[in-house]
Amino acid sequence: MASINFFQSRIMIFKFLIFVFICNCLSKLINGISDSHLSLDYYKKTCPSVEGIVRKEMECACLSDPRNAALILRLHFHDCFVQGCDGSVLLDDTVTLKGEKNAPNNKNALKGFRIIDKIKNSIESECPGIVSCADILTIAARDAVLLVGGPYWDVPLGRKDSRNAAYELTDTNLPTADEGLISIISKFISQGLSVTDMVALSGAHTIGKARCVNFRKRIYGDFKMTSTSMISPISSSYLSELKSLCPPIDQINGSSDNNETSMDNITPDLFDNSYYHVLLKGEGLINSDQELYSSFLGIQTKKIVEKYAANTIAFFEQFAQSMVKMGNITNPETYVNGEIRKSCRFVNS
Repeated sequence: MASINFFQSRIMIFKFLIFVFICNCLSKLINGISDSHLSLDYYKKTCPSVEGIVRKEMECACLSDPRNAALILRLHFHDCFVQGCDGSVLLDDTVTLKGEKNAPNNKNALKGFRIIDKIKNSIESECPGIVSCADILTIAARDAVLLVGGPYWDVPLGRKDSRNAAYELTDTNLPTADEGLISIISKFISQGLSVTDMVALSGAHTIGKARCVNFRKRIYGDFKMTSTSMISPISSSYLSELKSLCPPIDQINGSSDNNETSMDNITPDLFDNSYYHVLLKGEGLINSDQELYSSFLGIQTKKIVEKYAANTIAFFEQFAQSMVKMGNITNPETYVNGEIRKSCRFVNS
């Protein structure tokens, strides 16, 4: 029986490797189709001060609270994975439009909208009707990373704002905290992003926080099994703190679901590679993170995690490249019927 199970597991691993190979080929094919609408000097003549304005506002936001960097970065990710980077995540619900903010995967998870509002207002004062909210969010995400110690990259610009949102796609497109590795990879591949992109972009969690509802199953499940240092008083104390913050659901009726804690408990306000060191210890806060290293199917992802844990420069370089790729996921419809919103919360009347 043991030999049969071993044989079956080897077949599963072989099939998974073929799946990853095909997915990587598909991502290269999809990514090879570049968006000719975007360029580095798009606003050179119409609003040359746009990046300076965004940087100034983001400096103020991050100075007042370093946590704001993670909020903007998450907004950008949730925007791009749902019908492309088109600012749809910023839209409020109206009588005629159902936005994405209150979708299950976004509700209580997304913040930072007022920061984008403030940036938009400043830009409208300087360059009215010129810069899209989608571009503002993309630049702000870059600056957010840079201002808390992360890498810099040039941001191609020229996106248009969508006139609609996609509530339903938030459920199918966005990775969730309890997903397995194959499902997560599939969602990234569908966006034209590779397995390497997935592991690198997951590193954004080095400045992120997670809600209790998203890590409860993990800390009461296999946390002890994946941790390589539970005999350490520090690790045992860490798990105890997590359980104190996030009691079992049957004890508190969900009242602590929105309690938050950092996904990188080492340097939570600094963009660095310590997130990968957390995974090496088997103490990733959410299941989808730890799957990158601990899943028996994670042959490729495990090696990438180890590489980034050992080499900060390699992580920064790939993160910058992957952020550009993600930012280049545009919504083709916006170039037909898109707009430059006056307010990022509402389509123009």
